[in-house]
Amino acid sequence: MAESPTAEQLESVLNTTVQLSANWSLDPPTEAAGEFISLSWTEILSLFFALVGLVGNSIVLWLLGFRTRRSPFSVYILNLAAADALLLGNYFGLRMWTIVSDLNPIVLMLLWFCILNLSYWVGLSLLAAISTERCLSVLFPLWYRCHRPKHTSAAVCAFLWALQGLFWGVIVALYFLNKDTFYDLYFDLYLVQFGWFSLLTPVLGVSSLTLVLRVQCSSQRRRPPRLYFLVLLSVLVFLLCGLPWGIVDAVQLFSSSTVIPSELSRLLACVNSSANPFIYFFLGSQWCRRGREPLRVVLQRALGEEPVAGGGGRALPTPTLCMNYPEDENKMLRKGIP
Repeated sequence: MAESPTAEQLESVLNTTVQLSANWSLDPPTEAAGEFISLSWTEILSLFFALVGLVGNSIVLWLLGFRTRRSPFSVYILNLAAADALLLGNYFGLRMWTIVSDLNPIVLMLLWFCILNLSYWVGLSLLAAISTERCLSVLFPLWYRCHRPKHTSAAVCAFLWALQGLFWGVIVALYFLNKDTFYDLYFDLYLVQFGWFSLLTPVLGVSSLTLVLRVQCSSQRRRPPRLYFLVLLSVLVFLLCGLPWGIVDAVQLFSSSTVIPSELSRLLACVNSSANPFIYFFLGSQWCRRGREPLRVVLQRALGEEPVAGGGGRALPTPTLCMNYPEDENKMLRKGIP
């Protein structure tokens, strides 16, 4: 029987996002059950942010999925919250699993590597799609209002989930079905992912810069919508905290050197995925009002869908522009007024 690769060899091939202990092998660990595993301060903080962010994203999922009417933009936020919750939940669960269980290291590495990367790349793709669509709504308001397909948001989200699921599913299938083919094609497959990263990052930066200029111009005439600030803050947090993960993977693809420690990149990724719910509720809150508001109302206000009180205490959709005077609406749209 051919000798199985060691855990160190597999780690170098997979470029895993976790640092496994150097004495792990393909056989189950022989250490005594319940042996204490020390955690660094970065790992402790990562677990804390993962737990807090999982709660926050679960609230967003519940509100957008079952408590509010879905709009084109809320569909993106719903899927982004799902991607963040998937990343945080799997990070917390798999990290705790390594502490209290004797899981086979190879199974752990594949689960950690594929599931975490799947959720990370879906989140990056969704942010690029959100900022691009907001940019199009600013540059081409007439086209966006009149000619945008109705189910664009749902179609884009489904495509991004399917694309990343297929990519990482192929990696797992190749490993279990034919390891030789896996080792031959792994670099080519990950090179495709690097190209996707190189494409999305400039798109994210250019569209965000366009929104910044739009907000700057709008602030001279009137207060910009909260939705613009929501997109800009989410993108800014990702560039500061989420982007290092992709940069570390890109550097490891071509070199054995590391830009920042992998533990720090995981901590920043947990901060990025945990920050979005707090951004939504912070922007949607009205501090001048006394008393508590339902989180559903706060979230709708942050997404630019502030409800109007109706009969029975239920929220009514925000009234749209009157269509009796289309020439007046077209003039407003040409001036850039949403």
